[in-house]
Amino acid sequence: MMKQVKQISLAKYDPAEILGSLYGPGFLGVKGAFSREWVEELGEDIEKLYEDALKRPGGAVGRGPKRHYVEIHPEDIRGFNELTTHPWVKAVCEAVLGPDYQFVEIGFDVPNPGAVNQTWHRDFPAPVDTTKGRRLNSLAFNLTTVDVEPNMGPFEIAPGTQWDDGSEFDYEMFPPKECYCRYEGRAEQKMPKMGDVSVRSALTIHRGTANHSTKSRPVLVLGVDAPEANNHERHDLQVTKRFYDTLPEELKSHLLCRIVDELEIIEQGHTIEGLMMGEA
Repeated sequence: MMKQVKQISLAKYDPAEILGSLYGPGFLGVKGAFSREWVEELGEDIEKLYEDALKRPGGAVGRGPKRHYVEIHPEDIRGFNELTTHPWVKAVCEAVLGPDYQFVEIGFDVPNPGAVNQTWHRDFPAPVDTTKGRRLNSLAFNLTTVDVEPNMGPFEIAPGTQWDDGSEFDYEMFPPKECYCRYEGRAEQKMPKMGDVSVRSALTIHRGTANHSTKSRPVLVLGVDAPEANNHERHDLQVTKRFYDTLPEELKSHLLCRIVDELEIIEQGHTIEGLMMGEA
């Protein structure tokens, strides 16, 4: 059973700080949200899921050479409840997305040794809510399962670029190379430790960098939408009825999923063609 997580009052987290960070730089993190023991168990689960996905045709989506993304089922990991009900996660979701936020995606990225710099990108085209309404209607939480070191291909983000006009980008996601100097001038590399959690707008221009180490850098991804967003269409969140019945009522109200008798194999749907760059 997943180890207990210390719960902290929502009053600890300031909505103004949360909104300022997500609407400003487009990124926010909290240190030590979970114990190292909790993360070690999560890492064990992800390692096994990754091994299984690589054996299955279409089980892992290439995100560049030596780099994969795998979408999973909530009950595939032991810590889903603890993650989705953590006070910081709840506070961020409520502040940015409103009280009716919905979990729509869970998966993980694995940049392996030999992974190269990704092209600068956002994860999907900016919705009208953002381009016209200047509102963020989705968030992506990330949780590393290892202590990230500089040579392990850290995540790199260009703060403030969630508001960039992407209408002329390739697929409305990939800025032209002449813009790269701007992103490189703003770039911040993130090197979290086990137990840290971060959240970002997936529209903020970012990339994974080259992994020159001998270690992989797995990171869990949790996608959350406001009610009017449609990112669930790119995913297939499903839970069994027996698992659903064990969830607290509060969490059920925030879970946009299919309830099934038996879990079905996920057809990895959120491909990002511009990140393939050859075989994964």
